[in-house]
Parts: sequence; structure tokens; C-alpha cells
Amino acid sequence: MPTYRALGIMSGSSLDGLDLALCAFHEHRGRWSFEIQKARTLPYPVALRNQLMHVMHGSAVQLAQLDADLGQFIGQASKRFLRGEKADLIASHGHTIFHQPKLGFSTQIGSGARIAAITGITTVCDFRSADIAAGGQGAPLVPLGEKLLFPDYKAFVNLGGICNISLHGPKGITGYDVCIGNQALNHLAVEAGQPFDRNGDVARGSHFDAELLSDLNRLPFHQQRPPKSLGREWFEESVLPLINNRDQPVGKRLRTVVEHIAWQLSEALKKADGPVLVTGGGAHNRYLVERIANHSHTVLVLPPRSIIDFKEALVFALLGVLRMRSEANALASVTGAKRDTVGGAVHAPY
Repeated sequence: MPTYRALGIMSGSSLDGLDLALCAFHEHRGRWSFEIQKARTLPYPVALRNQLMHVMHGSAVQLAQLDADLGQFIGQASKRFLRGEKADLIASHGHTIFHQPKLGFSTQIGSGARIAAITGITTVCDFRSADIAAGGQGAPLVPLGEKLLFPDYKAFVNLGGICNISLHGPKGITGYDVCIGNQALNHLAVEAGQPFDRNGDVARGSHFDAELLSDLNRLPFHQQRPPKSLGREWFEESVLPLINNRDQPVGKRLRTVVEHIAWQLSEALKKADGPVLVTGGGAHNRYLVERIANHSHTVLVLPPRSIIDFKEALVFALLGVLRMRSEANALASVTGAKRDTVGGAVHAPY
């Protein structure tokens, strides 16, 4: 029974930090099992976080430099994290700066070559480009990992910087980005003087704004049919102008965004078959989960904290393993590509 030890690394759009998860995978006759052996979230230094937040408005030279610098940061963080441990490979999603599948690209920075050189471990990165070259969205990529690692569930919600779902049915798997998530909630929490709205307490103490809720629900993206995906560009261009109206108290705007997320997800989950596994940083926001449950008729399941916080790093570790086995790690049924693809650039350490 083949066994692989892989370090999965994820940097989400909400910029909470760098998720690292050392995972062991076992495969037997097409069935996979896993163990998260060690995991942590490493906060970004303030200067690096600010660069990641704003580089999309910078120069090409600044982007190239940040790609190298982030690779250096990830490589050094991985080397410290793995001290005394063995890993067969590193699978790094990198940090998304641009996501424009209609224009034929999605840009994740964090040089895989740097990571491999620093750690001395084969590194897989750039998971989206092959799917986009085949006509897909390049995202979401997690549904295949969910199918292989969590076969008891048929529906999944990730409450990340952007909220997405995947639905596993008899005709295959569909998955797509549904709406904004922690990007908006954390942005408003900072305005309220907090890094995030712990447990949703600020939102819970307010009433929502019906006009703002209507404006958010009417955004053209929500009228599109899957496959579809979002990037930070959409948040800045479409969502920020709506939620930055300081004529309304920040608590009221937070409450409205929570209601918007809950409504959009409940609509998306109408076709869910059975309990829904809920993960991502937003799963710790009790009020948000309560509102989703209130709007939806499905049962929401919160797994152990290690799965809530590190499921995406876990899945990318598996996608890296599949890449090294030359097996498909992106599903055309999810992304809209012409075919399933084997994605990921491989950097040998020497």
C-alpha cells in the first residue's frame, strides 16, 4: 500500500496567514486515507501582508520581486516547520494575485523554485494553469480532494475569503465560487477596530440593511450559472464600493454581509444531498454558521478544528501527490475545461 508524506501549503485570499500541513496519505485499490500529522498557520509579517494586498495595483517589477520574496518566505517557513521531519514533496498553492480565466490566466506567486532550493525537497506549484489552458476556470480545485478523502459526504462548503461549494451527485461533481466571504467580513471588522469579528459578535448585535442586502444579491456574478470563480479583483471592483458606505454603522454593514452570505449559500445548497461538511476560517464565526443554518434545510457538520483550518492545505498536498503520479488533479466537470488535467509545475531541488 503506497504511502506518501507531503507538505501542503495554502495562502487564502483573506490573507489570514500561511497554512502548512504535513500529511500522510495511503492509497489502496483507488481508496485514499490520510492523517494530518502536524499543522500550523504562520501569520504574515505586516510588510509582506501589505505587499500581497496591494501588489495587484503595482508594477510588473514589483510583482516579479514579490514572487521571489514570497517563495523565499515560504521556503524558509517550510524548512523550519519540517525540522526533524521527512517529506516526499511540497505542494504549494501560492498566493493568488490575479484571477482572470476569461482572459486565459490565473496568477499565483510564491516561487516554487525558491521553495525547492531552500528546502531540498521536490516542490509542486502553479496548479491552475493547465486547467485554464484546457479552457477551464482553474478553480475550484478542492472538490477532487474532497471526493477522495471525505467519501462519506456529498456536499461541502468552504467559508474562506471567498465562499465556495461542491456537490457530489450521481452525474458527477459540480463546484464553484458562490459569494464573498472573509475578505468582506474582515475588511469591515478592521474598520470596527478588530482583525476579525470573533464569533460574529459585532454582526449579531446589529440589524441588516435591506437596501444594501438587495444590492449585494443583485450583483451580476450571482446571476451567472456555473462553472464560475472569483478573484480579489471582483471583491475590490464590485463589493467594496457597496460595503464602504460609512453613512451606515459598520456593525449594520457586517450584519448585512453575513445575511448576504447565508442567503447565497442556502440557495446554492438546495441541491445538496445529505449533510454538508463546513470548513474554512468562517466556520469559527458562530453567527455566520447560525444564519446559514437558519436559511438552509440542510444539516451543517463542523469537523475537528484540524480539518476546519487545514482542509485546503491537506487537499493541495494530495493534489501534489497526484501530480507526481501523473494522475488528473483538476476535474473538468467542476472547472468547465475540455478535459480533466494533470496540473502543477514540478521543481526538483538540485
